[in-house]
Amino acid sequence: MNFSNFFTNLIIPLNLCITLLVLAALCFIVRWRRTALLLSALALCWGLFWSLPASSLWAGGRLEQLYPYTPPEDLPAAQAIVVLGGNTAGGRLNWFEPYDRASAATRTDNAAVLYDANRAPLLVLSGAALEGKTSEAQTMANALEKRGIPAQALVLETDSGNTRENGLYTAKKLKELGLSRVLLVTSALHMPRAMAVFKKLGITAVAAPAPPQIVVPEDPDFSFWLPNERAFDAARSIIKEYAGLLVYWVRGWI
Repeated sequence: MNFSNFFTNLIIPLNLCITLLVLAALCFIVRWRRTALLLSALALCWGLFWSLPASSLWAGGRLEQLYPYTPPEDLPAAQAIVVLGGNTAGGRLNWFEPYDRASAATRTDNAAVLYDANRAPLLVLSGAALEGKTSEAQTMANALEKRGIPAQALVLETDSGNTRENGLYTAKKLKELGLSRVLLVTSALHMPRAMAVFKKLGITAVAAPAPPQIVVPEDPDFSFWLPNERAFDAARSIIKEYAGLLVYWVRGWI
């Protein structure tokens, strides 16, 4: 595990809370009572903060709003639609509502809508096999072909294991094909980091994010200030993006 992954996994609410509580217990054993109390308080505050829907709506919603969703008919035509692998919250329409397979909308679905709206004649699918032998690119290709999109319209990039590599290897594919203008498809939460990477690599991309998922549900009983298990779970993806932006900035990737 590299430092980036270690850092991201460490600050995920559940992991950091457990780590701080373990350290607090060790401090208590060696009679560092004040330090133990401070670490316990930090663990409680970190866990409580990320269990509140208001925190996810503020932190995650801020990222989603940097590149607002735009209907296909309002987007410019391009030479290709680039789709990045990944699966944010299972494609659910709203992070604060139960997952419903029938209503789930993935990045691939968004790309298919753009293709059907004649926004571009090609789809470049980017993503290696993170688990098993089938790449994310191939998985997306299979889903798109089931929707009736011809195989000849699909270009697969199967080497990238992260957002930085998505940009690097996609840029290579685009250069080979003589393409320069693309629509970039990923989740609304991931779009700021993805656009920053593509811009740094000199790729002319227009953001075409999937619809935002961190939004206030219609449930009249929804509370911003009551701890919520789904909000706590959602924090994992939100923190991953903020940590990713920090690490990519430090490394000069954005």
